[in-house]
Amino acid sequence: MKVRIIAVGKLKEKYLKQGIEEYAKRLGKYCKFEIVEVGDEKAPETLSEAEMLQIKEKEGQKILAKIGDNDFVYALAINGKDYSSEEFAASVDKVTTQGQSTINFVIGGSLGLSDEVLKRSDQQISFGRVTYPHQLMRLILSEQIYRCFRIVHGHAYHK
Repeated sequence: MKVRIIAVGKLKEKYLKQGIEEYAKRLGKYCKFEIVEVGDEKAPETLSEAEMLQIKEKEGQKILAKIGDNDFVYALAINGKDYSSEEFAASVDKVTTQGQSTINFVIGGSLGLSDEVLKRSDQQISFGRVTYPHQLMRLILSEQIYRCFRIVHGHAYHK
């Protein structure tokens, strides 16, 4: 089983990298875990709607190029399904028992995800209505994936 986070932009903050590396190490006993970074599009501070759409489309094409035809895709979206940790674990467990060999979690850039990526996703999920920096979301998601596998395998986790 391969679990990947596909994220727009390069992670620069050392403390975030260290946290993700720790969860990647812990996840090693449950799956092959990796982070796939795709380049973000440079954008001025003020953008028209058309320019925002164009940037999201370019980033979306880079994301879609990393996703296999048979991969399962969770897209992180503010309007996605809100799960408890237990519900999230059950969802991922269901995907794995249905024979999916690769699960991708997609985090967009600062403008979000393109319509094409959202359409390609098998499920849109949310981590609440608050907005997190997309860089920090990688660490939060890594922890939640680890927690998910702990729950699925019946191991203790902090409630």
